[in-house]
Amino acid sequence: MKYRILLVDDEVDILEFIRYNLVKEGFEVFTACDGAEALRIATATRPHLILLDMMMPVMDGIRTCRAIRQHPVLRDTLVVFLSALGEEERQLDGFDVGADDYLTKPIKMKLLVSRIQALLKRIPPATSISSADEPAELPLRSERIEIDDTSHTVRCGDRRIALPRKEFALLKLFCSSPGALIPRETIYSKVWGTEVIVGDRTIDVHIRKLRQKIGERHIVTVKGIGYRFEP
Repeated sequence: MKYRILLVDDEVDILEFIRYNLVKEGFEVFTACDGAEALRIATATRPHLILLDMMMPVMDGIRTCRAIRQHPVLRDTLVVFLSALGEEERQLDGFDVGADDYLTKPIKMKLLVSRIQALLKRIPPATSISSADEPAELPLRSERIEIDDTSHTVRCGDRRIALPRKEFALLKLFCSSPGALIPRETIYSKVWGTEVIVGDRTIDVHIRKLRQKIGERHIVTVKGIGYRFEP
């Protein structure tokens, strides 16, 4: 069985780094930048474990964990706080709302993976989420992608997805050069244009949302350089 993990943090660089390493370890990984988005994605993907930051916009980690424990679908999901707030009082706050563990940043990746693997052993095989319960809203595996310029939609396997303009342009750019490394500067130029000034996180946010719709494996991060599309 392939375990599903949801990473929740408002720092995109941290999300990308942890996601990359957990995917290498064989996990199915989803990401969210705030608690409200995490609840929506968790309800759709039914993760086995949620790695949750404490300080986030919209909904902080405490409120998010409390909502997870009150959700009929998610209340048995493992929740681990990964936060820069290491004070004993903050850790107790986390356990009080139902966290299964509390880890502090910075943490070595090998140790993080080890703690996650140890926690996942708590899940009895008989109660693991079956394939029949897996969500249809978000893809959990690589699927064939076809772009329809006329209707401005994308077919991913047997699903048709309507994408916002920038995400559609991003996907078209990736599909035009499958397997090739596309630098971030090229993406900015082709999708946003040279006369538009955008923040460093803009591309990361759009990539993250695109991954959640077409599948995590298609867009590979080449850290510090750009992205590569695997059709």
